[in-house]
Amino acid sequence: MDTKNKIKIGISLGDFNGIGPEVILKTLADNRILNYCNPVIYGSGQIINKMRKNLGLEGFSFQQYQTAETLEAKRVNVINCWDEDYELTPGKPTPESGKAALRSLQAACQDLKSGWLDGLVTAPIDKDNIQAEDFKFPGHTEYLTSFFDSPESLMFLVSDKLRVATVTGHIPLKDVVHKLTPELLIIKLNLLLGSLQKDFGIQKPRIAVLGLNPHAGEKGLLGKEEEEIILPALNQLKNKGHLIFGPYPADGFFGTGHHAQVDAVLAMYHDQGLIPFKTLAFETGVNFTAGLPIVRTSPDHGTAYDIAGKNLARETSFREALFLACDIIRKRQAVALPSI
Repeated sequence: MDTKNKIKIGISLGDFNGIGPEVILKTLADNRILNYCNPVIYGSGQIINKMRKNLGLEGFSFQQYQTAETLEAKRVNVINCWDEDYELTPGKPTPESGKAALRSLQAACQDLKSGWLDGLVTAPIDKDNIQAEDFKFPGHTEYLTSFFDSPESLMFLVSDKLRVATVTGHIPLKDVVHKLTPELLIIKLNLLLGSLQKDFGIQKPRIAVLGLNPHAGEKGLLGKEEEEIILPALNQLKNKGHLIFGPYPADGFFGTGHHAQVDAVLAMYHDQGLIPFKTLAFETGVNFTAGLPIVRTSPDHGTAYDIAGKNLARETSFREALFLACDIIRKRQAVALPSI
């Protein structure tokens, strides 16, 4: 194994009073992960030690650093992002856990931008608790889009059963209809097409697009957005030869299993796509931010304060997020290699 060229994956700790540290440590406690990538946790050795003891993972070892410039290829690495000895209060977010989550994320993003890392896996944050002068975003996706100077990005939920992207993300439902335009739909569809080709190796993707209204508007009886906004965008891309279908009524589409016949589904808003996705793939689903110059994934769950500190959290989604990040990085690296 060429350890020098092993993929370096930054891991932001998330809110340490949620289940983030637990799913991270349970994933990395399997030493076989070190054959796959070089994991770098951004947080605090003190927090990791406390969580290690709480989980009974006494055999879990790691190397601490202040910078990512020099890392141990055969160990789990921890970058200390703060010196304070913060107290763990599982299930109860504190100002300290919000501040720590932001420091972790900022440090990991900066090292990723500087080229010390190949990709990023983010543990869950408390979207309210992390708010600060330098974080006024509704979530990771919007922060990363801004930090990496991308004009747009795409929330893309991925599993072996289903891929679902959303046109709008973390905005109130009442604002969705005002956000939707043919231009935005075309942007999001192009991002989805590009990601399926570049990141998943699907040369001619098939994409199903959901309607906004019940029964996809019922030919205008239940809403005109399908005819006035969605169809013009779909037709424009169809005319360019893309395999894009819809708009489909969301309930019947998933209820009849049509999602299994396409490579990805584009939903109009957050819950329209994430409810069926989490119903079908909650244990193994991954949240991937498509359209960025960097690779970022995360588990498809939140901080789960109700089970934090009880050793009940399952690490399957976080592990899948780590594997998917590595897979996409390898695909992008292979494309970037010069042909011989």
